[in-house]
Amino acid sequence: MRSKIYPRPHDKQIVYLKDVVTNPNIEVGEYTIYNDFVRDPRDFEKNNVLYHYPINGDKFKIGKFCSIACGAKFLFTSGNHSMKSLSTYTFPIFFDEWGLDAKNIRDAWDNKGDIVIGNDVWIGYEAVIMSGVKIGDGAIIGTRAVVTKDVPPYAVVGGVPAKIIRRRFDDATIEKLEALRWWDWNEDKIKRNIAAIRSGDIETLEE
Repeated sequence: MRSKIYPRPHDKQIVYLKDVVTNPNIEVGEYTIYNDFVRDPRDFEKNNVLYHYPINGDKFKIGKFCSIACGAKFLFTSGNHSMKSLSTYTFPIFFDEWGLDAKNIRDAWDNKGDIVIGNDVWIGYEAVIMSGVKIGDGAIIGTRAVVTKDVPPYAVVGGVPAKIIRRRFDDATIEKLEALRWWDWNEDKIKRNIAAIRSGDIETLEE
């Protein structure tokens, strides 16, 4: 099994995320990469995964073979403010200042849930993924899109808030790709089929 931080030895702008992430609430699949030409890509957790406080227990799950571009941000539940309150001020966080029960600190925000990224997803430059969002396999997130809702498999989305621009393939092809799950194949099988994957020869992959 591969075990290295940099896919290319002389390129320090791209890392395999699985090999730099340490937070137990972040799960990253094999071969998923992050590129950063502004900051050290090894600091992905600090610079790109925001408001992911342990007290909330929310998860960040990223599948295999994803490509995440420079500056993409993932905003978690603890960055929200409660809309059930008459005020958006986060009183529970400052429990000692206001004499509140520290056990109720989560009342400061609305809990949106985990962020789940499928396999073979491409997330563009400075895109923002909000808490609770699930992105299907093979989706593409456009540059500086703000994703507030779930994205179907193999959809291309863009804009603020992000909307579906088109689907990458027809329904039949998407169904075949979801059944094949080539990203779960072993390395040797993927190597033997890279030409077919790159050229869109799904018939060969089904053989």
